Amino acid sequence: MAKLDGKVAVVTGASKGIGAAIAKELAAGGASVVVNYVSSQSGADAVVDAITAAGGQAVAVRGDVSKAGDAQALIDTAVERFGRLDVLVNNSGVYEFSPIGDLTEEHYHRQFDVNVLGVLLATQAASRHLGEGGSVITISSAITHVSTPNAAVYAGTKGAVNAISGVLANELAPRKIRVNVVSPGFVVTEGTHTAGIIGSDMEAGIVAQTPLGRAGQPDDIAQVVAFLASDDAGWLTGENITASGGIR
Repeated sequence: MAKLDGKVAVVTGASKGIGAAIAKELAAGGASVVVNYVSSQSGADAVVDAITAAGGQAVAVRGDVSKAGDAQALIDTAVERFGRLDVLVNNSGVYEFSPIGDLTEEHYHRQFDVNVLGVLLATQAASRHLGEGGSVITISSAITHVSTPNAAVYAGTKGAVNAISGVLANELAPRKIRVNVVSPGFVVTEGTHTAGIIGSDMEAGIVAQTPLGRAGQPDDIAQVVAFLASDDAGWLTGENITASGGIR
């Protein structure tokens, strides 16, 4: 019996990168998965196709979790489609690096609306359906303690969700719902390719500082998330697991 058999999971921002890997990993473990996306339906459909081709169950659902109506509709669709909800993975996120001298309100609100408000709204909606044994897992970032220059706003959003998750771990514990965080280090994704980081001096510098000597892959993060979603992690809540190859 797979460790996630019978569970239903929603993964936000799952059309590519880490989110796509998480959706596939949860499905491989036996969960039925709602693959959320905002703009890339083709990407979400590709994830669903990969899951179903491997014998799993998945459906793609559009929704912007920074909007309360969309967040609620996403969770409601999961319950209507699969009959229950057991796992929420808050993976949706955006990042823009900018020196403090170039800070704008738009730069701030875009990141805080998706990265922080989105986590709050999706978790609020999910908490109405999660029962004993439920699991909320939020993807943060090791940037909160690496303190990368030009990332004040992005690092601020991730510091916020770390604090929020600690509060929610205590708030939801009486209902036996677990809340944990995974903080990836540098990971090779479509986003890091598009940003020109892959193959750059920046990547080489990061890898040189990483004790395990390589960049992370989406599957490295997905496997940690699948563990936290399973009953094997039943005694873990309020934790922040840094998955970074040892870089601090």
